[in-house]
Amino acid sequence: MGELQLPSIELLEKKLPEWILFEKLLADLESIGRVHVLGVTSSAHHQLPLIAMSFGSQDPKAPVLALFGGVHGLERIGSQVVLALMRSFSELLLWDQLLQDALSKLRVVFFPMVNPLGIMNMRRANPNGVDLMRNSPITALEKPTFLVGGHLISPKLPWYRGHNGMEPESQALIQLCKEQFFESSAVVTVDFHSGFGTQDRLWFPYAKTREPFPHLPEMYALSEKFERTFPNHFYRIEPQAKNYTTHGDLWDYLYDEYMKTNSGTYLSLTLEMGSWMWVRKNPLQLFSSLGPYHPIKPHRQKRILRRHITLFDFLVRTVISHSSWSSLSSEQRNKNKDRAYDLWYPHLEKK
Repeated sequence: MGELQLPSIELLEKKLPEWILFEKLLADLESIGRVHVLGVTSSAHHQLPLIAMSFGSQDPKAPVLALFGGVHGLERIGSQVVLALMRSFSELLLWDQLLQDALSKLRVVFFPMVNPLGIMNMRRANPNGVDLMRNSPITALEKPTFLVGGHLISPKLPWYRGHNGMEPESQALIQLCKEQFFESSAVVTVDFHSGFGTQDRLWFPYAKTREPFPHLPEMYALSEKFERTFPNHFYRIEPQAKNYTTHGDLWDYLYDEYMKTNSGTYLSLTLEMGSWMWVRKNPLQLFSSLGPYHPIKPHRQKRILRRHITLFDFLVRTVISHSSWSSLSSEQRNKNKDRAYDLWYPHLEKK
């Protein structure tokens, strides 16, 4: 890739300490994981490589769990959570025989900073002013909310989709996904966000339409397992479009692309951390650019970094044991579909 204009160590320590931690993890784990350099993100003054890491089976058909963070730079808590989970996961790999054995059949992928310069510059968008979650060539089937659903007016406004095709960060994310799980028959991805609501939500596709997506029965099966295993959990599991629809959602694009060539099961989840809880406890955060998206208070930040460990452990286990939700009989699919409509789409006629 040639010589990069990397930010100085002093600047990274001040504005992107997550990068320092990530580099240390990459160095510590290079003997047990695989580093994927996917491209470069650039601004007028700086460049950073776009890097992911994977662990476990190299069989392209192996089941996959993949975690993503930092798509929106202001939502840096997402990157921090993915890094914290990656760190815990790597420590377990040193001594947990069950996990070591499981990784012979499973692949786990971490892409903690999809938009690192956005994080460093405290901007939702990438250096070109593009909202990466509005950047794919997907057009919403129901008209989204003005501006919020994605627009082509100006990069000076939030939620700008971009005029020049897919941004480098979007291309990197798509490249990684195609390489890591487009041949797999069972996939779960989780994209970590913040900035909406007073409750943590697990959203599933679509963002482009309020109609159910094809793997609704499998999503219901996974959700039911989580509900039965952890009946006191604090997540609201629901379709993303129940809250709003958007143009250009990258996960809608990847899901549709996967479905074109694969008969397997792909559940793409977005974890929307309920950051309004943090604002309600500390309203002065609204006067900070990070305030609506970040816990700010150190004790709250630590709480969030450990808050999702149970979910991660469940997802690792359920991807290893994926046949219980990814290979349903026709009868079970029909039953689950009816139950899912009753739960999530009571206003729609069952199809």
